[in-house]
Amino acid sequence: MATAAANQGAELPPPPGFRVGHWTDERGATGCTVVIAPEGSLAGVDVAGGAPGTRETDVVGPLAGTDSVTAVMLAGGSAYGLAAADGAMRWLERNGRGHVTPAGLVPIVPTAIVYDLAEGDPGARPDAAAGEAACEAAREGIPARGRVGAGAGTAAGKGLGRERATPTGVGYAALRGSFGFTVAALAVANPFGDVLAEDGSVLAGVRAADGEPAPRTADLLAKLQRDIEPTPPSEGNTTLVCLMTDAPLDKAECARVARAGSAGLARAIDPVFTDVDGDVVFCVASGRERPAGRFPTLQAQALAATVTAAAIRDAARSARGS
Repeated sequence: MATAAANQGAELPPPPGFRVGHWTDERGATGCTVVIAPEGSLAGVDVAGGAPGTRETDVVGPLAGTDSVTAVMLAGGSAYGLAAADGAMRWLERNGRGHVTPAGLVPIVPTAIVYDLAEGDPGARPDAAAGEAACEAAREGIPARGRVGAGAGTAAGKGLGRERATPTGVGYAALRGSFGFTVAALAVANPFGDVLAEDGSVLAGVRAADGEPAPRTADLLAKLQRDIEPTPPSEGNTTLVCLMTDAPLDKAECARVARAGSAGLARAIDPVFTDVDGDVVFCVASGRERPAGRFPTLQAQALAATVTAAAIRDAARSARGS
């Protein structure tokens, strides 16, 4: 059933009004990806990794006074890539989008980054111009996947170094529940650990050396010797997810659906949420008409975990064909 869900998700677009755009530097092996939300959308976030790189995540928390989100930016370039949000803000302001203040619009653009500096040119980083270009390219419908945008320089299975890791990228999946709303996930997979298939086998991980079987990252960590100081990973690792839904969620529920989405990371990545991963899940909700009862929120949480896992696996599979 998990495979069927993943296949169905690849054919179902995000809810109406959501637009996704990429800017890709193929030579530098980096990029950025923006999700522009429908007007009036609310958002929540779950930061589960030990080494996150973020901007404006607090403002979409359930205790913040701001009641809307304009866009979500996912970027490569490590902390330098946070500058892509500046360009997104400029583009959104020009197009009349943002939080209304007495002195004008202020676009709310929560942002998270992955570390990809070791993949291509370490001096190639998404900047404000890249963020603007991603917004200009944003369209409704099923987004481009594979080695594009923020996934242009990503990889999985770095337990024996980047040179033995497997390229990944951007993945996507979506499902529609019985209450009539859609939950879609856009994932940028760059974990220290392995991406696992539905049956638990490794989709993307440490590559085998000549004449040797490919080891699992979890097994490598389990075999570390107590009397030998292990060499720490020389780079950061992060999986980013943006959930898009037209479910009628309030801000606190968005945060709880984002947290449920993090369960999908645990299904598809092993090990996950480590000290060298900056895993972040956003949930952006555009729904307004609210049915009675708690079951719609529970359904959104269940779908969030399923599509998150499917999108991460799609990031590994799509990278092979890009």
